[in-house]
This record gives sequence, C-alpha cells and structure tokens, in this order.
Amino acid sequence: MGRAYDPARAMRERLKILEAREKSRAEARSVAEGVAETVALARSRGAAFEKPAARRGERETPYRRQAGLDWLAHKGRITPAQKAAGEAYGACWRRAGAAPTIGSTLAVQPSGGLAAGPSLGLVLRMAAGRQRAEAELNGMRTRLFGQSDLVTVCDLVCGQELTPREASGGERDAARIEAVLKVALDILAMRPGRTVRS
Repeated sequence: MGRAYDPARAMRERLKILEAREKSRAEARSVAEGVAETVALARSRGAAFEKPAARRGERETPYRRQAGLDWLAHKGRITPAQKAAGEAYGACWRRAGAAPTIGSTLAVQPSGGLAAGPSLGLVLRMAAGRQRAEAELNGMRTRLFGQSDLVTVCDLVCGQELTPREASGGERDAARIEAVLKVALDILAMRPGRTVRS
C-alpha cells in the first residue's frame, strides 16, 4: 500500500525543484556576465573574437578567439597567399619554440621507481624536428633580409597569433604593424629566387 498524499510534502518538493532551477539560472547568468566582462576587456586590448549565433532551441555558442591572421583575412586586409605564408611562418615559429619535456629524476613515485617520461627516442625525434624548424625559420628570416621590424611583426602576428592592435598596444601603431606585416607576408609569399617587378 502506498503512502497517503501529503499536499505540504508535495509543495516542499516542488519548491525544492524550483529553487534548484533558479539557483542554476543565477549561476549561468553569473558565468555569462563574467565571460562577457573578460571578452570585453580582451577586446579593449585588441583581441578579436567571433561568436556564432545559436540556433533556436540550441545551447549558447562559445566565444572563439581569432588569431591575427584569421582576423586580417576575415576583414579582407590580406590575400589568401599572404595568409598561407603567415600560417607557414607561424607553424614553423611554434615548432621551433617547442622544447621536449624531460621528466625530473626527483619525481619519485610511491612504488619507489622514477616517474615515467618520454622515451629517449621520442625526445631525440622531437629535438631533431625542432632543429629542422629552427633552420626553416632562419631561412624565412633570411628571406626577410634579417630586418628586425619584419621579423618581430611576423613573430607577434603569425607566431604568437596576436592581432595587430594586440601586438602594438594601441590603434595608431596597429596600422603601422599591419602595413609592415603585409610587406613581410608579400616577401614570404614570393617563391625564392623570384624578383619583384616594378
């Protein structure tokens, strides 16, 4: 035989459910406000974000930070060839800066053995790949005539994936960085040995 219907108990259960829903809505609002504030601060520093619109009935879509080259291409400020050259430079820059991690011998596990780390073969392959990337990056920098402005702008926008405004810290210098970057990307996009026609 079942329990007798208790209206007070049913009301308490309903109120608990409503309270939990309101608490989760308040928490979601708080998180959304925090994210919006963080995005606004990053945008004021020059970062670019995109947020695809959510379709009706679907969950809110997240913000996605745009890399500097993506932002410039989206705005139509660089050509696909320039973007490809910048992406190649950036990938090479990141590979050259990636150091293989070697576990510490001080990290002793409870079993009394040493902590497992990457194998020696893996570390050597990673080091060889890093050396190839460094050589390729040096070749690209040589093609930029070793000009510090061209190299620095490529490191910031292509390598670190900053927007021109983030890289410069201000609106006025962003235009200069963008102009220098376009020259650098044009040079990198040219096939080696090809001369520029006047």
